[in-house]
Amino acid sequence: MDQIWGNTTQYTEIVWGWQIAVYLFLAGLSAGALISAILVKWRSNLSAGYDGIMKAGAVIALPAISLGLALLVFDLGKPFSFWLLMFHFNLKSVMSIGVILLSVYSGLMTVFAAVIFKKEFAENSLTAWAFRPFLFIIEWFEGLGKWFDWVMVVLAIGIAAYTGFLLSALVAKPLLNVPVLPLLFLISGISSGIAGSIAVSVIFFKQSVQESNLKYLLSFDTKLIPTELFILFVMFIGLFNMGGQYAIVGQQALTIGIWAKVFWAGIVGIGLLGPLLVITLSLHQYEESDHAPIPVGALLVNSGLVLTGVILLRFYMLYAGQTFI
Repeated sequence: MDQIWGNTTQYTEIVWGWQIAVYLFLAGLSAGALISAILVKWRSNLSAGYDGIMKAGAVIALPAISLGLALLVFDLGKPFSFWLLMFHFNLKSVMSIGVILLSVYSGLMTVFAAVIFKKEFAENSLTAWAFRPFLFIIEWFEGLGKWFDWVMVVLAIGIAAYTGFLLSALVAKPLLNVPVLPLLFLISGISSGIAGSIAVSVIFFKQSVQESNLKYLLSFDTKLIPTELFILFVMFIGLFNMGGQYAIVGQQALTIGIWAKVFWAGIVGIGLLGPLLVITLSLHQYEESDHAPIPVGALLVNSGLVLTGVILLRFYMLYAGQTFI
């Protein structure tokens, strides 16, 4: 049983602990990074090579979903029996549907990453010999163009939203059993993917990053952040309007103990209002300075704030959802 911090009116056993919270974060990060890479791909001139943001998205997406899946498997308690879920599907089970999505997504994500780094793998003497037998398959997927991209986008949306469905299926937990949770996790997952991709791209792939693509993703994030705030508002208004235990849990989650502080200071303050301020100032400076490069420091601060807010949101929903019932 996980430790519960803060003063609350009731204490309940935390069945799903930090491993699941981190898995929820990593799954959304992976999906968001992939979507960010594809959005940039659609507006880029690929004859000049793949943009650094696309490379960053591929670098983030595959390890993130792999690590998240490993945490999920070991949290189940019988990690060596997990493979059975891959051969005994139950389409009425949220977990089983998730296994199907994760399996297909992980496999195709590997192909997507290979497409993005095809040139690097083929020209590197250490990897060329291992890469060559798969070149035909990789080029076939690359030749599908937007068809392959759209399949990956749909899978990424499914992965990000699925994490919300996984929690909202807990009907005995009022804070989690809300219909907007999948949408909230989808939007925040895309936001985290944008933040992670920008940070990795300006650190490791800066030479191939187009400034216009950075501005495009930052502008997109300024629309996602208010959307997150609105969804949170709708979620709690819905809880209050439902009355009874739902209203009580909604009030407790916003006012009692450490999780109320996490919500207001961590999620709303650091994770939503903070990035919105940094992005607005950065874009304003970009426009006012005759399109001078956006400072790397501002980009990294923004990414850090967004990622902090998103992971706190996962911990908040998981722990507060199990604490207040």
